[in-house]
Amino acid sequence: MNVHSNQPVLEIRNLSVDYGYDDTAIRALRGVDLTLHAGEVLGLAGESGCGKSTLAYAATRLLPPPGLITGGEVVFTSTRDDRRFDLLRADDRLLRASRWEDTAIVFQGAMNSLNPVYRIGRQLTDAIAAHRPRQSAAERTARAHELLELVGIPGDRLRSYPHQLSGGMRQRVMIAMALALEPQIVIMDEPTTALDVVVQRQIIQQLMRLRTELGFAVVFITHDVSLLIELADRIAVMYAGQIIEDATAVEMYRAPRHPYTDGLLHSFPPLHGPRQELGGIPGSPPDLMALPSGCAFAPRCRFAFDRCRTDQPVLTKTALGDEEPHRRVACLQHDRDVTAIPDSLMVRHS
Repeated sequence: MNVHSNQPVLEIRNLSVDYGYDDTAIRALRGVDLTLHAGEVLGLAGESGCGKSTLAYAATRLLPPPGLITGGEVVFTSTRDDRRFDLLRADDRLLRASRWEDTAIVFQGAMNSLNPVYRIGRQLTDAIAAHRPRQSAAERTARAHELLELVGIPGDRLRSYPHQLSGGMRQRVMIAMALALEPQIVIMDEPTTALDVVVQRQIIQQLMRLRTELGFAVVFITHDVSLLIELADRIAVMYAGQIIEDATAVEMYRAPRHPYTDGLLHSFPPLHGPRQELGGIPGSPPDLMALPSGCAFAPRCRFAFDRCRTDQPVLTKTALGDEEPHRRVACLQHDRDVTAIPDSLMVRHS
């Protein structure tokens, strides 16, 4: 169900991140632009090491050393009041108040993030107490009970220790903790990677139900594009620290415009219909310390031509911009100045 509006709630502009210092620094993000709208589910996809998690942690000022934000801005706009500020320039007081209230994160491997020596109830109420110090202990416990019920766990499990819960239940507890203060944005970094497909399906369905009920926006990070096609309103595909395609999930599924996106979509088997040979993507992701000139994907792209090896593509609308106004692609094949686009690309994407 599509419940998002056109109001931006998070605007990432020209965000750049390095790992390391001086001449040994690795540019992990290179001028990333991305907008999340209120109530939207935005999928962030790409191979391991492409910069998905770095983007999420940099945008929320949670990037650990030796990560260093070298440029850009991340503007949060509240849908509840007139607050608007740049997260990268916020002082500690504002940043602490904003975390969990405005933006919450379910970390990668979250089901192992719970403290093994404390009961579930204490961990939930501690998070609430940090931001709601005037609430009584009874009110915090009641809220923790409500949160567990919200994610499909009986409220009496508040007295359980993490080891007494299954992996899927621990993951749901972390989602409940992220929703404790009803944030406007929930960032989920591969939250179902370590779970079996049945539990993964249950958690995804639960998340979508909660999103519809509570109206928060979601940034869902995963390498599984097929999963995003089903649950996301919009998908941004990353490669070598840049976004190379940004489109609605329907547009991307029906007609991927970047060869890398096309390769990702043809790298998983269909569940229905005749058996097909998987295409995959040849080669390996580039070394960020020695990126090729021009398009970073050119060495792996079967559609590459001379300009691809010298000119770096810019994320912009395609030549079909009027027909697909919500799509942006960083590919010279769709440059308005290109007059000879390979027939194979046009046929495949028609």
